[in-house]
Amino acid sequence: VGVRLVPALPEEGSRGVLRHLRLDWPSSPAGPALPEAVSALKRALGRCPRAAACRQAPGAAALPEDVVCEVHLKGFVEQQGLAGYDPNLDVLLVTEEKLRSLAELQQAVLRCAVSDPAALPASRCQGSGCSVVHVVSCEEEFQQQQLDLLWRILDPGAHTASQKYLVCGPVKVTNPSSPIGADQYFQLRKHQMYEASVMKYGELAEDEAWTEVIDTLTVAAIRFEMLSTAHRSQITLDLENSSISTKGTKSGAFVMYNCARLATLFDTYQRAVERGTYPPLPPASELNFSCLREEGEWLLLFNYLLPFPEVLQQAAQLPPPSKGIRITANTEMVCKFLIQLSMDFSSYYNRVHILGEPFPHLFDQMFARLQLLGAVRDVFHSALATLHLPPLSQI
Repeated sequence: VGVRLVPALPEEGSRGVLRHLRLDWPSSPAGPALPEAVSALKRALGRCPRAAACRQAPGAAALPEDVVCEVHLKGFVEQQGLAGYDPNLDVLLVTEEKLRSLAELQQAVLRCAVSDPAALPASRCQGSGCSVVHVVSCEEEFQQQQLDLLWRILDPGAHTASQKYLVCGPVKVTNPSSPIGADQYFQLRKHQMYEASVMKYGELAEDEAWTEVIDTLTVAAIRFEMLSTAHRSQITLDLENSSISTKGTKSGAFVMYNCARLATLFDTYQRAVERGTYPPLPPASELNFSCLREEGEWLLLFNYLLPFPEVLQQAAQLPPPSKGIRITANTEMVCKFLIQLSMDFSSYYNRVHILGEPFPHLFDQMFARLQLLGAVRDVFHSALATLHLPPLSQI
């Protein structure tokens, strides 16, 4: 099933932050595409039986000048048997701004279908083969439902057969000294990550080569801060919170640090193989896994490696089509899984010496442990990929 995420388009000032966070977010199309799309919607309104000239009640305030017409949504919802929509949806005053928003939404979906090589072709995004997911805050859902229904009325069957809503709770800031926007929030977290890195790694963190590392750690910290809470719940940001650091065991930086430890381990082993210190890792079928006797080794296997597919299924699978319009995406499950995995892996790695002395009688145990930790590394990479985070090769 093809899925298109259609969020409200960001303000110009937020787009730089989205680029920093490595989010591919829709933007207003350039050139004549948007005005042409708005004109097409106006022509569709002229043919629409549910559209009518605005009837102003006596004594009511004058209507805005950019009102095009009114469209009766409630009757359409009842006729189509659509469930889950706000019962207060009734008559919509269609303005130039709403038509522009709808045109932007249409163009965003069309561009996703064309530009994403992994997506279904646009010609197959018809009927039930394509889902459009509106990502909205709880305050914006009513207005987005209006656009959803207007889209259904004016462009039936295009991309509208399955529209769902991923509704996000509010984001609050504790004791803000002044209003803070997305850009200030990102820069604050980046500065905190830089300061924490300098405290932990000293002058190394001041080198230009660390710029990309600190950027990645900042993105990870923000994503975990946002996605560790169920999307329906309120997020409270403590801008002075020291857990946004390299030390806090609940943060995205801690997860990235442990992922980098695994990369360093295997890089060290590979260099030792090239020097002839250790032999290459044999195939898994030739290894003696009875050498794994540490409790931490079996904990990694039974608590993380074996359950990981089920965690992914529960966290990422969209529910089957239903009469309701709301869906859930349990990103907090992946975040909590990664944090707990990092804690247990870190505990094991601090206790157990993986690369021992290069004596042949110790190789069986070393090979078994490397095979186990290679699987742990793969789980780290796969889970981080669901959050669109690249693994760090070193810190």
